[in-house]
Amino acid sequence: MNKFGIILGEPNSINSEILGKSKAFKSKAIIIGNYDLLYAQLKILKLNRKLKKIKKIEDVKKFGKILHVYDVPLKFKNPFFVDPRNTKVYVKKCFDIGHKFCLQKKLKGIINCPINKKNVFENKIVGITEFLAKKNKVLKSEVMIIYNKKLSVVPLTTHIKVKQISKFVKKDLLMRKINTLNSYYQKYFKKKPKIAVLGLNPHNFEFNKHSEEKKLILPAIIKLKNRFNISGPYSSDTIFIKDNLKKFDVVVGMYHDQVLAPFKALFGFDAVNITLGLPYIRMSPDHGVAEDKKKKNISSPQSLNRCIEIISNLN
Repeated sequence: MNKFGIILGEPNSINSEILGKSKAFKSKAIIIGNYDLLYAQLKILKLNRKLKKIKKIEDVKKFGKILHVYDVPLKFKNPFFVDPRNTKVYVKKCFDIGHKFCLQKKLKGIINCPINKKNVFENKIVGITEFLAKKNKVLKSEVMIIYNKKLSVVPLTTHIKVKQISKFVKKDLLMRKINTLNSYYQKYFKKKPKIAVLGLNPHNFEFNKHSEEKKLILPAIIKLKNRFNISGPYSSDTIFIKDNLKKFDVVVGMYHDQVLAPFKALFGFDAVNITLGLPYIRMSPDHGVAEDKKKKNISSPQSLNRCIEIISNLN
């Protein structure tokens, strides 16, 4: 079963553009989203793609030049200025449908085009990673990995304020996440990962006995060493130099920007966001909705193409 879903995501975005330019038309993708919205946006962008509305996943037997769309209701007048109040219900409905189809084994996984978290989650400290982890009852064991075949990064904590990070750095949380990372990395990429773990503080607070490095992070690494190829904690100001990058498959940081900022400096958007720990594959392009670029027809499908390439080859 090689069919997978692509959730159309935020209506006020570049999503239809990158989808229209992507390899989705050469894959076994089923679009989950509003048919009329996608049709109208592609027409405005002058991206000539053939679409077909479907009612059942099972009805799709052949793939090729036509992109099949499982239609989800959405009210709109202007296709590029959809009321955010309608967006919240629509986006969550798309995810509910994708989630259901994956659990029913009708799809092997989903790629979601970017969403506007502010519209969907009303400023709560949550993203799709946490949303799906909660739906699948694996919250706090799930892992957000930003994957590139040369190097991947994992933040221990994701969408929280910087001043709150230290409260969330816990030994048991780190151990659970490393366990998920190791297991699913091997499952998806057929390789036992070499894992580098970073400290939290500048220069690891020089391993002061009161530091998080000494009290929490190092004890977790020591406990995991007999099972995993893991080392650290390393200082985050030097781990991303070229010589170090050759030594590891994954760098685990304590917070989002500690690993995402240097990663994007190295690889740009040649990466995908994958949630590890779910009963199905979930990934998304590693960029936002780029609302300021909608209708301009200047956006690259590179990250979405990476998602399509990877999910097409994963079992």
